[in-house]
Amino acid sequence: MEDTHAPDTVLVACAQLSLAVGDVAGNRAAADRAIEAAAAAGVRVLVLPELANTGYVFRDAAHAAELAEPADGPTVTAWAEAAARHDMVLVAGFCERDETGATRNSAVLVDPTGVRAVYRKAHLFGAIEKAAFVPGDQRPPVVDTAVGRIGVMVCYDVEFPEWVRDAALRGAELLCAPVNWPLFPRPEGERAAEVIRVQADAAVNRMFVAACDRAGTENGVEWTGGSVITDPDGFPLAGPATETGESLLIAACALGQARDKRIGEHNDVLADRRPELYDL
Repeated sequence: MEDTHAPDTVLVACAQLSLAVGDVAGNRAAADRAIEAAAAAGVRVLVLPELANTGYVFRDAAHAAELAEPADGPTVTAWAEAAARHDMVLVAGFCERDETGATRNSAVLVDPTGVRAVYRKAHLFGAIEKAAFVPGDQRPPVVDTAVGRIGVMVCYDVEFPEWVRDAALRGAELLCAPVNWPLFPRPEGERAAEVIRVQADAAVNRMFVAACDRAGTENGVEWTGGSVITDPDGFPLAGPATETGESLLIAACALGQARDKRIGEHNDVLADRRPELYDL
């Protein structure tokens, strides 16, 4: 594919997939198809949904533990091989069995060199997650890749401004967030509140954000299907997806723009902070 973009501009994509809890082989095949489609389009950074290997609506904690895989298991290994094959950075959610045997809601960043980071979701959402997973206790990773500095977190994490700001302060140019957003009621014509919060995260930190949601329904839970890629002003470059079906959202992101935190001649969203006043 001919590169018509500036040197620091990369194609970023979110693959909004329809997944099924417990169908690890089927979910992996859906991810494989999305990876191949993204590679054919010239995508350099691809985000998959939260818990993309297992699905989300587990029967109970034992069901999640039964489906969990280590970070060097078959799913992450296949993703790393695909990243190497396509010269791609891939961020994806997976149900992890950690080195102690605990079950985690995790995300992995792989690139052509292999696994670069495993992040364990710190902020667990709802009864299913709190019953099934042990929360993480490490800061979100910010990884230097061939295409830019990429931060990683999972779903509910992005609703905590302190957590997103932490990644921004450590130089994240693009925040990648695998998500599963259950569909909640909202006024007619309004976009999902989760999408609005992602736009705010981008704007107040002057960075790109790619949040990749689920499609369809699972065990009676309907998903928002609100995948979105935003620019550092908080405006969508792709999405938000307006239908709950599968889709591949692609946006050209000049990641170097995220290194400029100015909002006019006299203001800078990081330099103007007064953390001594906040006590947060």
